[in-house]
Amino acid sequence: MIRTNVFPGGDEVGRKNHFHSRDGSGGTGVIDVLAIPVYDRALMEERLRIKVAPSILAADFAHLADAVAEAEAAGADYIHVDVMDGQFVPNLTVGPPVVAAIRRVTRLPLDVHLMMFRPERHLRAFADAGANILTVQVEVCLHLHRVLQTIHSLGMRAGVALNPATPPVMISQVLTDIDLVLVMTVNPGFSGQVFIPTMVPKIAEVRRMLDQAGSVAELEVDGGINLETAPMAVRAGARVLVAGQAIYGAGLGVAAAIRALRESVSLLTAEHAENAEKL
Repeated sequence: MIRTNVFPGGDEVGRKNHFHSRDGSGGTGVIDVLAIPVYDRALMEERLRIKVAPSILAADFAHLADAVAEAEAAGADYIHVDVMDGQFVPNLTVGPPVVAAIRRVTRLPLDVHLMMFRPERHLRAFADAGANILTVQVEVCLHLHRVLQTIHSLGMRAGVALNPATPPVMISQVLTDIDLVLVMTVNPGFSGQVFIPTMVPKIAEVRRMLDQAGSVAELEVDGGINLETAPMAVRAGARVLVAGQAIYGAGLGVAAAIRALRESVSLLTAEHAENAEKL
């Protein structure tokens, strides 16, 4: 059965397209997944579509509704909300009341990342607040299957996040149970950190694992994503770019910043789309 998710606004997101490596070799090197030929145009376009998720952690919280509205008007795909408990990570941020407030001012899907111990105690609260995607850290979930099942039972899409030092094998048993994998490209806790370059082969490894498992989970990256690092992440297989400072702190305005981020990877995706059509 194909599970679908209806977001505010009525958009139904089907979960049926998935992508496999060309030769099935399962190599562990950096894989240019965009170079893999695709013979179905619709499938190719879906595979090459890059989503942008502005992170409100970098926004002005005194004008949070305006920051969210600007992102929606600029064509953002998700609104990314970082929930930090001051224990799993050193910072302390927001909870369900802020998610509920954001829900009232946008029709975009809310992509909520729980950076906290004992996330299972708060799943229903975030569902009630209006979260569409709920991502938990693999490092803190003793019963990960149960947590994912609970998230789904509450009507949300389920994601799993990996800290930089956590190997991809930690999610190998849940690849077909998740809707999103978040590869942290900085150590979580603060906005504005520098992208860790060694995460590029890790992104590629997660991409390979998802494809080999036939998983339709989105591959998201968060941490130091900007005009220079976004192309590296996309070439390695990422399809959802979480960006905070690159959008809210770039000094360009939100619309121009999102446009610039998309343009930073557009030549890459257009080039490979053209090559795939020639095959």
